[in-house]
Amino acid sequence: MNEMLQTLYGYQAWANNDLLDKLALLDGTTQAAERDSALRLISHYHVVAEIFAAHLIGTDHRYASDNTGETPPLDELRASVAATDRWYQDYVRTVSPGALSEAVAFSFTDGDKGCMTRQEMLLHVALHSAVHRGEVCRILSQLSITPPWDTFAVYLHQSEPARRQQRTAAHVSG
Repeated sequence: MNEMLQTLYGYQAWANNDLLDKLALLDGTTQAAERDSALRLISHYHVVAEIFAAHLIGTDHRYASDNTGETPPLDELRASVAATDRWYQDYVRTVSPGALSEAVAFSFTDGDKGCMTRQEMLLHVALHSAVHRGEVCRILSQLSITPPWDTFAVYLHQSEPARRQQRTAAHVSG
């Protein structure tokens, strides 16, 4: 499971970086509303990632809700997202398989109680981020900006180009 989580969080960092690169193309004046909406979505999934990072290691987080009060500037958000992505990559590289299956009790920002295994938390963070990246890509599409090709398969083939050379026995004999 650790190897798959390492690949998943490599993909997440790659996808976040590509998406933030595309947001830099938005005009801060003529596309201000769309840019703000996109930044709010990214800020939201980033805050959730930071909250769950705290849950994973059993510390308090600094958030009273699942987003920031003010929308962070693009450069600040990019740096913070990259730092959190690095944290998750380090975490999944070093967490023990036994710890992944441990259930952790926590409180959501609205005060409701929750309990998930560390593995479930990691999957939640990655899937939650992917959903909101998709929403941001929709905003870009509506502005006639080609969104990043944010798929796991594209990531795998870009990060490991040799995969393009591999053939299966069925394909070769067919």
